[in-house]
Amino acid sequence: MKGILGRKLGMMQVPLEDGTLVPVTVIEAGPCVVVQKKTVAKDGYEALQLGFAPLKASRTTKPVRGHFEARRLQPLKHLREFKFSDLDSYEEGQEIKADIFSPGERVHVTGLSKGRGFAGTVKRWGTRRGPASHGSKFHRGTGSLANPRSGSRVFPGRKMPGRMGYRRVTVENLEVIRVDGERNLLLVKGAVPGTRGRLVMIRSAGR
Repeated sequence: MKGILGRKLGMMQVPLEDGTLVPVTVIEAGPCVVVQKKTVAKDGYEALQLGFAPLKASRTTKPVRGHFEARRLQPLKHLREFKFSDLDSYEEGQEIKADIFSPGERVHVTGLSKGRGFAGTVKRWGTRRGPASHGSKFHRGTGSLANPRSGSRVFPGRKMPGRMGYRRVTVENLEVIRVDGERNLLLVKGAVPGTRGRLVMIRSAGR
């Protein structure tokens, strides 16, 4: 088990050895810094807190600044925790790069999906629309929400209009096609959530 923070750069195509083209997402993975080691004795669980993207000290709050100053580290913009199987081989202040992964490995990628703004039920949930013929007054409406036999109330979970997208999404079991350790680039087969430049979490696939 291992993981790293990165930034989505975009998509492209790369050829495989047999000549086929596969779509890949280019991710700037790291370098990340081990900010804190969580242990069972002190914290109740084992994990590594990784930091990504340098940040000016003036752009942080006083508690966050103290968190880094206690470890004599430069403030970082993003902090996330990952479970590592070989926790003893890492120390606070150590740098983790993209080469912890290798081609052929499977990873889970987590990020914030694109925000689509306020949307109706047809676009947001794919519900069926009404008649489109002349005289119809029900085209893309939500429809009935409840009836007297169901308690005359709207039950939780009803598919309604609202904000679409901009939520945490995980795409599982993506294959790592190439690793560029010098430039800290990961080429992952397929699409990952979010827009260009958005933060993503890459961790090894547990299944």
